[in-house]
Amino acid sequence: MKQLLSQTQWTSKDSVELYGINRWGLDYFDIADNGDVVVNANLENGESHQVSLKHISEGLQQRGLDMPIMLRLDNLVDKRIDELNLGFQKAIDELDYQGKYQGVFPIKVNQQSQVIKEIVKYGEKYDYGLEAGSKAELLIAISTLKNRKSLIICNGYKDAEFIDLGLQAIRLGFKCFFVMETPKELQLILERSEFWGVNPLLGMRLKLSTKVDGQWTNDSGDRSLFGLTTNQIINVIDDLKAVGKIDCLKLLHYHLGSQIPNIRNIRDGIREATRYYINMVDEGVKLEYIDLGGGLAVDYDGTGNGDFSRNYSVEEYCIDIIEGLKESLDRFEIPHPIVITESGRATVAPMSVLLFNIIDVNTFEPQEVKIESEDHHESITSLLETIEGIDLKNLQESYNDALYYRDQTQEAFRRGLITLRERAIGENLYLSILQKVLSLVPQLKYPSDDLQTLDYKLADIYYGNFSVFQSLPDAWAIGQIFPVIPIHRLDTKPTRQAVIADLTCDCDGKLDNFCGMGSNEKTLPLHHKEPSEEYILGVFLVGAYQETLGDLHNLFGDTNVASVRIVENGIIEYVNEIEGDSISDVLSYVEYEPQDLYKSFRSTAELAVSENRISIQERQTMLKLFKESLTGYTYFEQ
Repeated sequence: MKQLLSQTQWTSKDSVELYGINRWGLDYFDIADNGDVVVNANLENGESHQVSLKHISEGLQQRGLDMPIMLRLDNLVDKRIDELNLGFQKAIDELDYQGKYQGVFPIKVNQQSQVIKEIVKYGEKYDYGLEAGSKAELLIAISTLKNRKSLIICNGYKDAEFIDLGLQAIRLGFKCFFVMETPKELQLILERSEFWGVNPLLGMRLKLSTKVDGQWTNDSGDRSLFGLTTNQIINVIDDLKAVGKIDCLKLLHYHLGSQIPNIRNIRDGIREATRYYINMVDEGVKLEYIDLGGGLAVDYDGTGNGDFSRNYSVEEYCIDIIEGLKESLDRFEIPHPIVITESGRATVAPMSVLLFNIIDVNTFEPQEVKIESEDHHESITSLLETIEGIDLKNLQESYNDALYYRDQTQEAFRRGLITLRERAIGENLYLSILQKVLSLVPQLKYPSDDLQTLDYKLADIYYGNFSVFQSLPDAWAIGQIFPVIPIHRLDTKPTRQAVIADLTCDCDGKLDNFCGMGSNEKTLPLHHKEPSEEYILGVFLVGAYQETLGDLHNLFGDTNVASVRIVENGIIEYVNEIEGDSISDVLSYVEYEPQDLYKSFRSTAELAVSENRISIQERQTMLKLFKESLTGYTYFEQ
């Protein structure tokens, strides 16, 4: 249970500690003295600025973008690209590694056009490339990249058209690698290469035995879905030698998992992969690149351990990779390869913040119910006696009694022995007992599990204007923890404990797993919602996968999206504004023709006129409302 300071003692610094923003914020986010969450922008000209997210959100709403909004902060994706490239360059310089580092961004992690364009534009100075796992993604890569030094890595299963597109990229001057996922791909690549008269650039994906910790442990090791076994590797090498194409095989690739929380797994992967590299060189393969895939983790909860965190820094990640490669290869005097990583999650997760407003609150506090008679059912009498006798010595007993007599009251109602008003009295007494018990629990030295979780059972429900399934699908699907925090009022103490429900008609449409003072907190400290004020929460680190994986549960569509950049003098540039899906949009996604729906409704309204149910004027009002709704936002509108 969370112990909070008194209202008069509370400052923004206390909110920093309570919500853990100093741990998961990566120095990108902080809380200003006025209680606003701010983004820290460090510009290339040396300027540093703190800009309020509340201020940014107000500017977006003034420009016509209502909540919820997916806010993208371009400065942060730029900073992540810098940190990764400079981290590897520092490791290379310190260890006298003779190869270089060249990153690629996997398009599947965030396929949105503005995101890819920003990565390509800013990453050009680092020859930053793209990874494509489908024909559609390859089309994005070859049409967006302009720097011919940038790499294009083609993963996934490939048909003839996929291969043809990649071969055209090679003809245009790109270094476009086909990474073989299965042995059968080789023959098709060779056939299409011969047809076009282009020598392919080939890579090979390993199926390492190294297992990783965390959420994706089952996707690693001998039973991983992708990659070639040792026998298949030998067969591919022999087949390439037989047709005189062994010099085309230049890249070795492996991928251990999307979020690797333990640095030991990364070291183990390097150690095993370099053994393959050394032996393939001995086989006459002229390898020049080693691609470690993704895996650089994001510290979502700020704990430094667990599935959704990491026990290493970016600097340690870079050093361990370069050191592991150098030590292994130097013993055999093998030239150092170009190092590639496909760090998608770590690159874009910090850039996006989901902003949404709270539209209602449901509390579990007793209401005053007038007790007009002393002649009660025995269960209600027992609840009255229980609340009078609560003290520190009998908290568990009082809690147990409250549950027992509450159940008796409900059973009496089912059997018709008490009225609805009497049941209301019983439920209010039950809540009064639990609230009084909860207020005393912090004084217990060893509270039971029941008492420790009582704050969750009595937590408020704050109804947020968003859809978990559309904007935070990983929170529902795999229990992903994302930092959630009010973006204002943090100079005052949050006095409520809450879970967050979304707009969908689904019991799973909620957030009840939070980070802050610890990990896996079941409730979130929030402020009392003032009726006259818009209370806005932010969900942070959502730039990876969430927009890509979102679905149309209850036909809530894409949210409004805005990209902003902080420039000289702290000025906010509203770079891009994209309106979210209208109701007409989402209806068309599920095979409805909005115009046909309108015509059908018009016929229904006309029939009602002929039956004298409504007037012609009322018919016109209904048709206007229907048409306006078709073009409206799918989310709650003020």
